[in-house]
Amino acid sequence: MSRQRRAKADAAQPELSLTAALKRRTAGVLAPDVAARIAVARRAKPSPVPDHVRLVLTLELRGELAEKLSLQAIKSERNIEAIVIALIEEAAKRWR
Repeated sequence: MSRQRRAKADAAQPELSLTAALKRRTAGVLAPDVAARIAVARRAKPSPVPDHVRLVLTLELRGELAEKLSLQAIKSERNIEAIVIALIEEAAKRWR
């Protein structure tokens, strides 16, 4: 059996300064609308529906909330995804 070796601190390799890393991170700060456009371009896939994108989300919900959403979907004869999309669209209208 092989043992895992612990990495020894190499005296020849200097530590990175936090200020240098912070400068690199803040040097390219984008406007929120530009950053949002880039984030969607990276994560979303094209949708067959015009002017839509496919964005896959995994939600961890309380069981009670999942049951309420499921009940609402069953009563309205829609799927749970349609219910969640409608709720998100309602919230987005309030942000404007």
